[in-house]
Amino acid sequence: MPRKKKPAMTPVGKKIKQSRTQKKMSLENVANETGLSVERLKKIEAGKEIPPVGALLQIARSLQIDSALFLKEQSDDKLTDRVAAYAKRTSNYAYTTLTPGAENKHLKAFRVTIDPLTDHEGVGYQHEGEEFVYVLDGDVEITVGDHVNKLGPDDSLHFNSGISHNLKNVGKTAARLIVVIYGP
Repeated sequence: MPRKKKPAMTPVGKKIKQSRTQKKMSLENVANETGLSVERLKKIEAGKEIPPVGALLQIARSLQIDSALFLKEQSDDKLTDRVAAYAKRTSNYAYTTLTPGAENKHLKAFRVTIDPLTDHEGVGYQHEGEEFVYVLDGDVEITVGDHVNKLGPDDSLHFNSGISHNLKNVGKTAARLIVVIYGP
């Protein structure tokens, strides 16, 4: 009888699990620190769910590590690989950290590219602190609580990120943004 293969872990999930086990933290501890359920954390660690940046920031904070660790890929010494090492793609979003090595810092900045007419399905971001979004290209909607903000090129929005929020590209071209997140 052939052995069943375990589902492959995403690099992010593997790094989260490695960090958590090295620090001898249980899933329950991380759940209590982040507000994420144990089941969701298990899915993230198993590579069955790709967490949004807000969740990565919460997890990194709970583990007391730099969130850029989760956005870096393994690479060799080629320049293009090192440049790409700071980029991470989720299902419809590509994140590039603009603040690598910002461990123990409260401010994190990202360049975010969102595919046309897409959002993170079923994901509502919510994390302690504040968020600033500046649109470089494209048209987006940022829903903060029940309020929908429509932004285009050169528009910006600053809001309390402790309120559930979601980001959606409503245009027919990719949207490019600068997102700055402050977490106390």
